[in-house]
Amino acid sequence: MSDPLIKRAREGSGDAFSRLVADHQQAVRAFVRRLCALPDDADDLAQEAFVTAWTNLHKLREGVAFKTFVCGIAYRKALNDRKRFNRSGARDTEWSGMQDQSRSSTVDARLTVQAALQTLPIDQRAAISLCVAGDYSHAEAADILGLPLGTIKSHILKGRARLNALLGVPDDQ
Repeated sequence: MSDPLIKRAREGSGDAFSRLVADHQQAVRAFVRRLCALPDDADDLAQEAFVTAWTNLHKLREGVAFKTFVCGIAYRKALNDRKRFNRSGARDTEWSGMQDQSRSSTVDARLTVQAALQTLPIDQRAAISLCVAGDYSHAEAADILGLPLGTIKSHILKGRARLNALLGVPDDQ
């Protein structure tokens, strides 16, 4: 392992791992915040991702950046959280006999970028968050999300088109 902090953390150094967290927590939290509807949920998921990274540090492959490793964990946790949220929402809707109103069109209202992002499927939102907002390369996003490079490019293309439509931006921009 070429990174001495990772090497020391793998040997059990809490100080080395704390330094890794300090170095990468802002990037991981920013990524997860773009995936979650509520900032508190994002902070919790980011924290859970670092805890999982600590217990699975032995799985970090040579040549994979620590930030990539943790963002991948955070993405999978966000997917699981989204599934849990959808299941509980479906149960609540069924229980109360109400129809899901969250899908009603909000295009006529001015959407913020964050609100528009929340309408995208989570895989498109993650790809856009990493590559457009997070300055990751398409290849790094593919590693983080565990998807083929072509799929990442497709998600970005489709996600941008959807965002442009929601925000009223002409296609040529």
